[in-house]
Amino acid sequence: MTAMLRVGVLASGSGTNLAALIAAQQDGRLGAEIAAVICNVPGARALQRAREAGIPAILVDHKAHPSRETFEAEIDRHLQAHGVGLVVLAGFMRILSPWFVSRWQGRIVNVHPALLPSFPGLHAARQALQAGVRITGCTVHLVDEGTDTGPILAQAAVPVLPGDDEASLHARVQKEEHRLLPWVVRLFAEGRIRVEEGRPILDLPEAAWAQASLRNPEPGEP
Repeated sequence: MTAMLRVGVLASGSGTNLAALIAAQQDGRLGAEIAAVICNVPGARALQRAREAGIPAILVDHKAHPSRETFEAEIDRHLQAHGVGLVVLAGFMRILSPWFVSRWQGRIVNVHPALLPSFPGLHAARQALQAGVRITGCTVHLVDEGTDTGPILAQAAVPVLPGDDEASLHARVQKEEHRLLPWVVRLFAEGRIRVEEGRPILDLPEAAWAQASLRNPEPGEP
């Protein structure tokens, strides 16, 4: 019997995407086990969410470390100790070093609140409003050494509505993040994602791939 994929979640804030992953694990949609939640901010809501779900909640405060190297080495130590096979960045507000990315290459995913490569970095909803686009969305991608530049795994589109402000648009994008991220984790757990020469290959039926590129899949879809 194949062992279940163990996921390590890195977070810095309230952990709404973490909450979506926990909910998916609890109702069987995730197909993986959240083995540990690591947060770099003392008192962050993400730590409380993990504890409430019975998941190891680990504080690795970047301010308590003399360098990024020691900070990331401590994170890596905890990930290894908990047998993690996939790292998920869920609102983790630190830039990871080439050393860490290389160590976990092909096994780190991030969710970003825009249709990359448009609007990378901070305040993606604000950027979308300022640009006057009619459609934005969210992206789950592999992490590389750049900022939101890694290979794209899946995206979901969100309309920009008349009267939207940054808060309302971001909230609507977040709803799509909360569905798309657990789905991608499940694909990893089922062995449906592999990386060849830096390019992700998703093992999906053509119809499911077309749907995934336009909208989020419903629970139970491949």
